Amino acid sequence: MLKQSLLACAFICLASGAFAQQPAAPAPAPAPAPAAAPPQQPIRFFVTSAAKASGDLGGLAGADAICQSLASAAGAGDRTWRAYLSTQAANGQPAVNARDRIGTGPWHNAKGTQIAANVADLHGDNERDRNFINKDTALDEKGNSVPGVGDQPNQHDIITGSDSLGRAFTIADDRTCRNWTSAAATDRAIVGHTDRRGGGNVSWNSAHQTPGCDTESLRRVGGAGRLYCFATN
Repeated sequence: MLKQSLLACAFICLASGAFAQQPAAPAPAPAPAPAAAPPQQPIRFFVTSAAKASGDLGGLAGADAICQSLASAAGAGDRTWRAYLSTQAANGQPAVNARDRIGTGPWHNAKGTQIAANVADLHGDNERDRNFINKDTALDEKGNSVPGVGDQPNQHDIITGSDSLGRAFTIADDRTCRNWTSAAATDRAIVGHTDRRGGGNVSWNSAHQTPGCDTESLRRVGGAGRLYCFATN
């Protein structure tokens, strides 16, 4: 009996030693760190949050100054900004196309969303509706949306003086508030819609003609004299 007890004890001791000598299980490998998000693209496109509320912008130079001033206030004044406006041939001066004065792209809004990669995509030269301008993306320089159809007041009209391809009109009738120097109720301008809604025309840059270039005429059809601004660099 004593012999059996001694043998059992020896077996238990040997087993305990064997278990004690087992190597510890390796610790699980740490989870890989999540990939860093790419930096947000800088703003290169916006709708003006403030405007002169008429078609008299002081010409192209005055309109560009509005874009540059608002961009500077938003911290983007280190770029060159241009208003998206066309002018018609007049007084011995040739026409100017909006598409030819805004750089080459790409353009991103205040939240880093790309609205167009280049001039051709912006205007659908090769394929229509290649740009990404709509109520959610056509933001002002502060990142705010522009009131559109269903909002009060509706301010989705953006003055452009351009056809859908971003070019000046060649007809004799003025479509640019006398090349952005008139606030008369008897003059006219072409506008686009930021939200791509209203009046059966979804064009962002050439939706309809205004009934006048004065503040009341612009307001009556859903506008406030706002502009599209593009960085050329």
